Formats: sequence, structure tokens, C-alpha cells
Amino acid sequence: MDGSRVAVIIEDDQDIRELIKVVLAQSGFEVHTAGTGAAGVEAVRSHRPAVVTLDLGLPDIDGFEAARRIRLFSDCYIIMLTARGDELDTLLGLETGADDYLTKPFRPRELRARVGALLRRPRQGAVAGQGTAAPVAGVGAAVGAGPAPSGTPSPSGASAPSGTPAGLGAGTPAPSAAVEHPPAQEGLLVHSGLCLNGAMRTAEVDGTELELTRTEFDLLLAVMEGGKRVLSKAELVRRLRGEGYDVGSYISDSDERTIEVHMANLRRKLGDDPRSPRWIKTVRGIGYRLAV
Repeated sequence: MDGSRVAVIIEDDQDIRELIKVVLAQSGFEVHTAGTGAAGVEAVRSHRPAVVTLDLGLPDIDGFEAARRIRLFSDCYIIMLTARGDELDTLLGLETGADDYLTKPFRPRELRARVGALLRRPRQGAVAGQGTAAPVAGVGAAVGAGPAPSGTPSPSGASAPSGTPAGLGAGTPAPSAAVEHPPAQEGLLVHSGLCLNGAMRTAEVDGTELELTRTEFDLLLAVMEGGKRVLSKAELVRRLRGEGYDVGSYISDSDERTIEVHMANLRRKLGDDPRSPRWIKTVRGIGYRLAV
């Protein structure tokens, strides 16, 4: 079966395990289950699933440790499930590599919806055109084919000098943008020493590659693409769900707090000081934008 329709359930409670299995099987997944953390890690290694549901309270290693081990070799989507609703648990779960978090008891429809939202997001290493966010207004030449080669004819028939974006005459100034002009490479965003490749899904700061989770990368990509435009927390939640616009879906306070946690983790990995940001500026009470 296609790996994008394979799921692993790591859960020690048999009733809950069977419930999740039914939900995912009805959604078209080939489902494998494990009752311990160690067995679950090996099931992920063997079956290479797209989605893993991971209980925190396992009898051997806890869900945090299981997530850490899984992240050493897999970029699957991890949804953590727990009866504990403490904010600290949420924070630890997201820091260890989880993509989403559900508190027991949960509604089967909500689990199904969250799995669907995760699958609409691009996987690690996705190529351009397969779910990678498209260029948007506000970053101008920061995304796309980059500068035209030397000698490329402009619409007027004259040759544009080397480094002049295609479509601009020799005497026409390039449009201003919050993000700096990158080298000629599809999907590249560059700003203040941060280089983000949306096609290859890689990020570097001053030449050093960052180890970002899928969610952290998607949030950073959204901020870089947004430029000076403020992105609300609700808008970022919809972005992570794969909703291109507001379709009226419910966004809870917990969803918005999750964005805050992911942003805090992202800033830590970037080495970005929120009091004097180099890349991500918090707009109090609203959301985030690129620091320019």
C-alpha cells in the first residue's frame, strides 16, 4: 500500500487502540498497532507510516521518549494523545517532535479531521508543485525564478543587464520587498542571513542548516512569505491545517496556544531574541510578522 495511507497506533489501552484503529481504517488507512513505546518505535521503522498516534502514558518508555526515537529516522506526522491536559505536557510533546496534540477523551470526528489536515501539508522533501506554498504578493522577487540571466530580452526588446529581474527594463527600478533578493533558485527566500528553500524544505542561518520540525518549517515559511504583513494566530492555524482561506472552521484557544509554543521553539532554534528580533516579530494580541 502507498505509504501515505499507512498509520501506526501506539497505545496501551486496548479499547482506545481499537477505537482509533476503526477511525483510521474508515479513513482508508492500513493500520498497525503497538501496545508499548519500544514496539511502537519498531512498528514505525518497519511500516514507514505517514501518520502515528502516540499515547503519552505507555508502560515502558513514555510518549516523549518514543517521539524522540521516531524523529531520529522518520518524518511521519505524530499526533500525541493523553489524558493529561497540562500545558507543560503540550509544550514537551511539541518540543519532542509531535505535530499535533489531542486530550482524551477526544471525538473520533476531531481525530479524523486533524489527520486529514496534517496530510494536506507538504511532507519533508516535497518537491515544488506538490503542496509547497506558492509565491504570494508581498515578497515580490524573493520567490520564483530569481534574476534573469545576462542578455535576457525585456518586453521592449532591449537586453536587461545581469541581475535585473525578467520583465524589467534597464532603467526600471526593481520592486521593493521585505525579503532580500535570493540567488536564482526556485522557491528560495532570503532575509537577514536566513535562507529558506521552500522546494527542498531546508533552512539555514548564516550557512548552518537548522533541524526544524515540519510544523516549525511551515510557520517560518508563512512568516517569510508574509513579509511585513501581520499573520494572526488563527490564520497560522488554518495554514497548518492546509486551509487556503477562512472556511469557517473552529479554532480554539488551545489551537492558538499551540502556535505560540511552536513559535517559541522556532525562535529558540533560530537563536532569535523576541525582545530584539532578527526574523520573527510578535505583534502583541494579534500574531506575527517578519522583522524588517
